[in-house]
Amino acid sequence: MSKDTFDPTKYNHSNNEPFAAVMERALSRRSILRAGMGMAAVGMLTSVGLAGCSSTANNKNMAARSKVKLGFDSIAGAKLDAVVVPKGYSAQVLAPWGTPLNDLAQEWQADGSNTAFDQANSLGMHHDGMHYFPLNGSATDGLLCINHEYIDQQALHPAGPTQDSHNLRTIIDEVRKEINAHGVTIVRIKQTNGIWEVVKNDSHNRRFTGATTMDISGPVADKTLLETPFSPAGDKVRGTLNNCGNGYTPWGTYLTCEENWPGYFVNTGTQTADQQRIGIDANNTRYGWDDLTGVRDEIDDEFKRFDITKTGKNASEDYRNEANGHGYIVEIDPYNNQSSAIKRTALGRFRHEGCVFGQVVEGKPIVFYSGHDSRFEYIYKFVSDVDWHAADAKRDDRLAVGAKYMDRGTLYVARFDDNGAGYWLPLTLASKTKNGGTLADTFTDLAGLILNTAGAADLVGATPMDRPEWAAVDPVNGAVYMTLTNNTKRTTETNAANPRLNNSTGHIIRWQEGDDAELFSWDVFVFGAPEDGTAEVNRSGLEALNQFASPDGLAFDARGIMWIQTDNGAPELTEYTNDQMLAVVPSQLTNDSGDLETINSDNQTALKRFFVGPNGAEVTGLAFSPAQTDLFLNIQHPKNWPHSNDATMETPSNKTVRPRAATVIIRKNDGGEIGV
Repeated sequence: MSKDTFDPTKYNHSNNEPFAAVMERALSRRSILRAGMGMAAVGMLTSVGLAGCSSTANNKNMAARSKVKLGFDSIAGAKLDAVVVPKGYSAQVLAPWGTPLNDLAQEWQADGSNTAFDQANSLGMHHDGMHYFPLNGSATDGLLCINHEYIDQQALHPAGPTQDSHNLRTIIDEVRKEINAHGVTIVRIKQTNGIWEVVKNDSHNRRFTGATTMDISGPVADKTLLETPFSPAGDKVRGTLNNCGNGYTPWGTYLTCEENWPGYFVNTGTQTADQQRIGIDANNTRYGWDDLTGVRDEIDDEFKRFDITKTGKNASEDYRNEANGHGYIVEIDPYNNQSSAIKRTALGRFRHEGCVFGQVVEGKPIVFYSGHDSRFEYIYKFVSDVDWHAADAKRDDRLAVGAKYMDRGTLYVARFDDNGAGYWLPLTLASKTKNGGTLADTFTDLAGLILNTAGAADLVGATPMDRPEWAAVDPVNGAVYMTLTNNTKRTTETNAANPRLNNSTGHIIRWQEGDDAELFSWDVFVFGAPEDGTAEVNRSGLEALNQFASPDGLAFDARGIMWIQTDNGAPELTEYTNDQMLAVVPSQLTNDSGDLETINSDNQTALKRFFVGPNGAEVTGLAFSPAQTDLFLNIQHPKNWPHSNDATMETPSNKTVRPRAATVIIRKNDGGEIGV
């Protein structure tokens, strides 16, 4: 998630026990666990993967190790209007914001004069999560699905947004252009002679914007919750907004996640419980789109819908239900250009940051993990009611498969206990609350519960975390990792149980599922920190060539390499380097007994810096070609970049360019696999 759209407000007032307190108690027992107690310390979890918060993890499956070895030298930090890659690599700029998908749009104009219509037919702004879908299994011809998280109004328009003396928006095409710059792009790309290009006018090329009509399914697909003047039957919603993290499915569809969407809506009247809990604004919308409500050229209340204040007698006369259609995982079939995007509400409604599936086993349920990216929020998983059938991966009716596995199941929220054990707390009407009742005491049906997922999680006693962001699953052993970006508001827990007050540098948590769907075990894989941090801060012993802060994007490639991307706002690191991407092979970090190790002072060379982004930019999004020879990542909100198609070419100090988010393709000069 970009720092530019982060909402610092604390919406969780549940007073559930902080994860910091749990972790410190576990850390205080680390020497005991190292002394040979192992999984005995977790008692009932002897068949679970990780030995709590010790430096090791013990499991019969943990002996599996990736055979890949990192074959590059860790690079130094950098502060340039260019990207930096290891020796022997090159980096190409592809598909920057405004690249036309077809001949309907004029070419991108450096003065910002492209129209809303141009934008609807071009790459959106501020690229984020993405995935590569091969065509016919090709490593050189495929579809790139790219999220567009938010916009920079100054860059989007010739001189920023036009406003009157009351700071109200005045030009309708500017607002439409902003709405069209949001959402998702599907673009065909093809490599010829080592150079990737956008295939213009390809039938697969599509845009899903902040105004695209979409279907909605699952528990919240209820007329009483979704009825609007635009959709009287409550079966359609408009647009997807603030698309940050992403995922994909075993059956070949793309998942885009709606993260900081609450700021796009305003309710100046009495807010509902779910609106208060999730953070719907009481005064303004983020970009003032609702300022143009009622103008002569408004079509189908395209601007009015962002004001969800009750003004009519019922939902047919106002847009009180408009925001109920946002906050979900959205499924898209990239191969079928006639299909609609579908919002899968059963996976919960919150500020979703990524959605990744667990290990897929024939005859077992499909599991998805997602974090709620906000301070003191929670980690969730969804378990399908239906067991996986491998033949479903080959079906052409992919969205029907999605309905099978994503519309019915159980949503859980995580509680981390201080003995290294964890519990997945089900969010059902029958679930026990921490006060001794059930969720049925608060919610009348599952739809209402899903609408206020975070509120339900409060009641069952979930563990507040330091901004859960992207998750990734190790293909070698099934261990799940999630970035906890930072939490500088952790200032009130002054007891000794809190490991890091003012956690500006974040950390990565790891867990392994137990045989019981409600049990897991966990540890902290690595703490972000500056190399010169105190022992209290630099708990993982990071050094100059791998120091980092604010882990954000996270992904494994097929070989078992984990890639860590940062969105650093910590002053301890920003003077040393721009945002970066590091690599490590976690399954290889084991002791003589085969137990998994965390990053510590004895294995620093295992964590290496692979990439540094340009000034002002976040490094985000990650995808690989099937041959592992092409790494795709995104550069979001650069300051003065790109200058050329060579991403490593620095913008001259005397030159100012209109900044463009873009995909960067990294290749090895000898054509070999990335990272080895």
